[in-house]
Amino acid sequence: MIKWLGAGIGLLLLLIGAGLYGIGVGWFVELDGIGQIEGPMLPEEITADIQNAQRAAAEAIEAGTDRQILFGDLHVHTTISLDAFLLSLPVLGAEGAHPVADACDFARYCAALDFWSINDHAEVGTAKQWSEAKQAIRQCNAVAGPEENPDMVSFLGWEWTQVGQSPKEHYGHKNVIFRDTAEDAVPRRAIGALGIASSTFAGTPLLSRIGAYITAPGGDRRRWLEWAAFSEGVANLKPCTEGVPVRDLPDDCRENVATPAELFGKLNDWGFDSIVIPHGNTWGFYSPPGIQWDTQLDESQNDPELQTLIEMHSGHGNSEEYRPWRAAVYSDAGEPVCPAPTRDYLPDCWRAGQIIQERCLADDEDAATCEERAADARAKHLRAGVAGRLVVPGAEGVDWGDSGQCRDCFLPAFSYRPGGSAQYALAITDFDNAEANNFHFGFISSSDNHFARPGTGYKEYGRRGNTEANGPRSADIPQILQPPPAPPQSSAVEIDPLEIPGFARLDTERQASFFTTGGLAVVHAENRSRGAVWDALKRRETYATSGDRILLWFNLIQGPRRAPMGSKVELRTTPTFEVKAVGAFEQKPGCPEHVHDGLSPERIAELCMNECYHPSDVRRRIT
Repeated sequence: MIKWLGAGIGLLLLLIGAGLYGIGVGWFVELDGIGQIEGPMLPEEITADIQNAQRAAAEAIEAGTDRQILFGDLHVHTTISLDAFLLSLPVLGAEGAHPVADACDFARYCAALDFWSINDHAEVGTAKQWSEAKQAIRQCNAVAGPEENPDMVSFLGWEWTQVGQSPKEHYGHKNVIFRDTAEDAVPRRAIGALGIASSTFAGTPLLSRIGAYITAPGGDRRRWLEWAAFSEGVANLKPCTEGVPVRDLPDDCRENVATPAELFGKLNDWGFDSIVIPHGNTWGFYSPPGIQWDTQLDESQNDPELQTLIEMHSGHGNSEEYRPWRAAVYSDAGEPVCPAPTRDYLPDCWRAGQIIQERCLADDEDAATCEERAADARAKHLRAGVAGRLVVPGAEGVDWGDSGQCRDCFLPAFSYRPGGSAQYALAITDFDNAEANNFHFGFISSSDNHFARPGTGYKEYGRRGNTEANGPRSADIPQILQPPPAPPQSSAVEIDPLEIPGFARLDTERQASFFTTGGLAVVHAENRSRGAVWDALKRRETYATSGDRILLWFNLIQGPRRAPMGSKVELRTTPTFEVKAVGAFEQKPGCPEHVHDGLSPERIAELCMNECYHPSDVRRRIT
């Protein structure tokens, strides 16, 4: 009897162990998949009415009518991206899964876009997810109508998410998009970046996944099961063998590279028509202090045939404007130095010293001691990079004030890095080669939305979902993206950012105040077809808006000829420019009738949040 009882207990423990293991590796659940596209093609009269209104506006100011102005978003994430999946977890009070089908319906019906692209992070994407992304984009295009006049063009792509620990090894984030979507016209694997981002996206340990399911913080235990399955897929990724031609690698290996040169090399190895779009280049949330475009201007790190556009604004902020100040400067020996504050700028490192000095003096220490501690805090802040705030124990967001921020920029990116601005990129020249080397970028904006909502800038609503602002659903739930708070003290502590897990090194709380709805990529295209949109992107006949659908014509006048935006010309005389613009339509509340005809009330409520692009016949004044 005792023998049988012992065997039964052993079997029970074995079953419990197997069950817990199955929970941790996601045996009992399927991941999100591609979802279900609900909306059909828009009625032809809808797109015709938009173009007729645009033509009338152009004729009224004697602007060109030979090309259509089309609005899109070339930077969109779904819950294929690990960070987007994190934001979908119940502990953050989120909405749950947002697959690619959601982005298709949102772009077509909620935002009324003419084109868009999918750009999930490539660093931890599995072969199955890449296959599903391709399938979903093809389905979205399949309901768009005739190829020569679709209601919307959907492009396939990914994000190469590189982060360097120092300015010399930092290249930043770049989106890759492809002209075509057929299986034989796109890579068999997405190509990610090696480095900090790859380790940040490394998933969650097995025991942590089991614990999350058992405790289910925020509720919705099934979503925690799905997180376990997602993390297991990441954990099972095997790196591709280096030095092997792209077509000879297996489809299911993880193909990550360290530099833009390697990325460009692999894209050229595939040989498909593609565009690489750097973005977020002033975004100090992840970019080390002191970054500048100079490290990417040499020929090996810039391919002017691929890298033709720059996303200079998104829901993460503006990256257009240059300023002379820096978050850090570097000595001749390459050591970071904290610059003194100016009337326009207070470096974060300097504010760290101020906080420590204030605490030190409050503890009745002498002035010399407190100044030494302030200098020590400044140095430790710089050594910690983007985790610098953690060298000041117990400091809260309010303690930092506006340190690190551009005070006079339009919707600036958080913790602004002006050496990464579009203006700086276009101003610099590399004279080290026989031929002077410059960047030649066309400008676009996009959203960088992580909730499968392309083109969110049509109305200012829905801070959760239309922007990246997020956080625990109640004060009772601890910050899962932040380390536990430390008690205040009057001396700085040494921090190794590489020892801090994942997103905990990033200042997510202050960053949340800088998220906005997204901008738009705008093209002057000969027609609405995929080829026409792509050709406009390739010739840089593009502009950026912060979300409004402003109509803009910008030409260089050369006698009887006009060179449109994006043109490349040589002049020995003072240029003359012709600029014409028409304001965007004021928006009406709710959604237009065709949205209610194409989507269910539940879809409109959950995805569009009952607000859509809904133009009146009144245009905003441009002042």
